[in-house]
Amino acid sequence: MVTGCCVPDLTREQALWSAGSRWVAGLDEAGRGALAGPVVAGVVVLPPHSSCAGAWRQVRDSKLLSPAERERLEILIRTEAAACAIGAVSADEVDRCGIAAATRMAMACALDALPMRADHLLIDWVHLPEVDIPQTSWAKADMVSVSVAAASILAKVGRDRLLVEMDAAYPAYGFARHKGYGTEQHRVALAEHGPCAMHRMSFAPVAQCRSLFDLEDASPDADALGMEGTA
Repeated sequence: MVTGCCVPDLTREQALWSAGSRWVAGLDEAGRGALAGPVVAGVVVLPPHSSCAGAWRQVRDSKLLSPAERERLEILIRTEAAACAIGAVSADEVDRCGIAAATRMAMACALDALPMRADHLLIDWVHLPEVDIPQTSWAKADMVSVSVAAASILAKVGRDRLLVEMDAAYPAYGFARHKGYGTEQHRVALAEHGPCAMHRMSFAPVAQCRSLFDLEDASPDADALGMEGTA
């Protein structure tokens, strides 16, 4: 059963629905601080004038949930949402444009995958100046807004699945276990094997190892692992 002291609600969504915004979209990301893999964004549009019942009553910030709870809630969210999608930006793109820009790109990709245009965006921390849609952004929005919390679950579950695929292609690093974050196990593997094609070469712990190893033997690229936006 989902527990936790931080219980998001629909206060912000209800205010926007009452003001005439029909399609209110919550956005959040996963993987911003990882050393490897894509940054993934989730977007969730609740049915207008939803209530905090059923699936929405159970939703929490993904960081407060166990993997099993996230998997279960992801199915409920995809079933009950008016629309939802994820977008992913590869480690190569993170290196090219920086993590902040890559996060915005992933969110824009997720929005593009929606079947309708959102009327207003509720976003955890990030602002999207390139997106011509009214938006509200604030820190820890995933602990306050049901839409944003639901988006955090989609992003986390979607990214975790990609890292499991990465683990099969690069078994030396333990991606399925640590999901690309800088755990001790991951850092030991970096020191022993050097970075692979899925690592973010611009991140300091990876860059420190890179010059010691020959990276010419690249394996599957980001597209081969399905790192693109999907509804």
